[in-house]
Amino acid sequence: MGHEGVGIVEEVGSAVNNFKVGDRVLISCIASCGKCENCKKSLYAHCEDGGWILGHLIDGTQAEYVRIPHADNSLYHIPEGVDEEALVMLSDILPTGFEIGVLAGQVKPGDTVAIVGAGPVGLASLLTAQFYSPAEIIMIDLDDNRLDIAKKFGATQLVNSSDGKAVEKVMALTDNKGADVVMEAVGIPPTFLLCQEIVKAGGHIANIGVHGKSVELHIDKLWIRNITLTTGLVSTSSTPMLLKTVKSGKLKPEQLITHRFSFDDILKAYDVFGNAARDRALKVIISNE
Repeated sequence: MGHEGVGIVEEVGSAVNNFKVGDRVLISCIASCGKCENCKKSLYAHCEDGGWILGHLIDGTQAEYVRIPHADNSLYHIPEGVDEEALVMLSDILPTGFEIGVLAGQVKPGDTVAIVGAGPVGLASLLTAQFYSPAEIIMIDLDDNRLDIAKKFGATQLVNSSDGKAVEKVMALTDNKGADVVMEAVGIPPTFLLCQEIVKAGGHIANIGVHGKSVELHIDKLWIRNITLTTGLVSTSSTPMLLKTVKSGKLKPEQLITHRFSFDDILKAYDVFGNAARDRALKVIISNE
């Protein structure tokens, strides 16, 4: 289990050139050979000998030791003076929010951005959307605590959707036009439908959420309004850039961490994470130290 983490190199294989024993490293959620057709297109998530395999097809990071395939392309040196624990947010959620939400959604200066879902990925999208100076960022969620956090992170408008009136509220905030970019960061049918109802003509829906069941796509209403819809699996091509923004202090991933547990208390950690609303949890750190 587990596809996120930081660690210390204990042993290197004969094919590894960029890392040595003792190096402190960030582990990417995506393993990349760097040589196959997809890797050459920067589609690292679809590497023919890697991709999304940690904690999925091979043993993951929630262990005392973990083997990282294609280490030269799948690990990153941790810069001096950076909060190593906070860099766990760069294993997955920050690249995911940035690449699949912000970049795919083509956020531009002056845009109105709506983010549906104020969980860790939605908040990561909020933090990185601000790189491009949108005029407004509307955060939509059922949980007032998470909306309060979104406000602290830079959201300019908050919409609690628990009353079923999210569409009306967003339209009221946008002069009945909708948002230029709408990001879906939940992964359930109702939120995907909501995105289709609040996007502006000529706008963009960037689906980030992982959907476990089919959703309704109202193409009959979207095509005539020139709506672009994108989906995707993170490739982590943005990780080097995100590391630089963290080192410079312009991105503070530690804000996303709410709880910390030792490895011996991993079951407690899962209880907290599984009851995130009850415990006001975002990202939970599990440490071997």
